[in-house]
Amino acid sequence: MPRATLPVAVMTAVLAASATAQTADEVIAKSFEARGGLDKLKAVQSIRMTGKMSVGADDLSMVVEMKRPNRIRVDTTGRGRRAVQAYDGKTAWGIAPTGAGRAEVLPGEMARAIAEQADIDGPLVDYQAKGHRVELVGKEKVQGRSAFELKVTRKNGGVEHYFIDAGSYLPVRVEGRRTVRGADIQGEGTMGDYEEAAGFLWPHRLENGAKGMPDKQVLTIERIEVNPPIDDARFQLPVTNPSATPKD
Repeated sequence: MPRATLPVAVMTAVLAASATAQTADEVIAKSFEARGGLDKLKAVQSIRMTGKMSVGADDLSMVVEMKRPNRIRVDTTGRGRRAVQAYDGKTAWGIAPTGAGRAEVLPGEMARAIAEQADIDGPLVDYQAKGHRVELVGKEKVQGRSAFELKVTRKNGGVEHYFIDAGSYLPVRVEGRRTVRGADIQGEGTMGDYEEAAGFLWPHRLENGAKGMPDKQVLTIERIEVNPPIDDARFQLPVTNPSATPKD
C-alpha cells in the first residue's frame, strides 16, 4: 500500500468507529423512545401503582403514589400491620409497622433514599439541569444480554449505575450504595415485565436486595393508574389520623 493512502485508511476506520459509537445522551434518548417517548412520561402528573411485595415467606400489599413535583408515598400492609414512608418535597416521614402508629420524621439516610425516589422522571431525564453527571462506562452482561452501563453521579455526590439493554433499550438493572442501620450496603435492583400504561412502558416486576445475595424483595405491580387525582395532603406529615387509606 502506498504511504499516501495509509492516513486515509486510518481516518476512514476512525470515522466508521465514531459513526457506530454511542454516547450517554444517545443511549438515554433511545431508552425513553423505546418506552414510548419522553413527552408521554412528562405528561404524567401523578401515578398510583398497586401491587404485592414478597419478602421471604411474607406477601405484603403495597400502594405507591407519586405526584409532581417530587412527592411520593408508599403504603405497605401485611399481617395486620401497616408501614408508610412519604416525602412532600421538603419533609420525609414514616409510620413504622410496630409501635403506636405515629408518623415521625425520617432520619438522614432514610430521608435521602425516599426523597430520591420522588422524581417521577428519574435521574436520567434532564440530568444536567438537576445537577447530576452521567457517563457511559461501557457494556456489561445483564442476565445473559448485553447492556449499556451509565454511571450517574447525583448532585449530592451519590453514585448509581444504570444498565440499559443494548437490544430493547429498556432499563434492566440499577446498582448503588446505601447505608442501612449504619452498614454500607451495595444494593441492586432489576426490573422487567414491561407493560404499557398511558402510552408509556412501565416495569411490572422489580427485585431489590444486596448485590450477590440470594434474598430479594420482589415487587409485582398489578395495576397502574396514570394521572389519578391525589390530594397533596396524602404526602404531608399528618397531624391527626396518620393511618388514612388511599382514595381511588
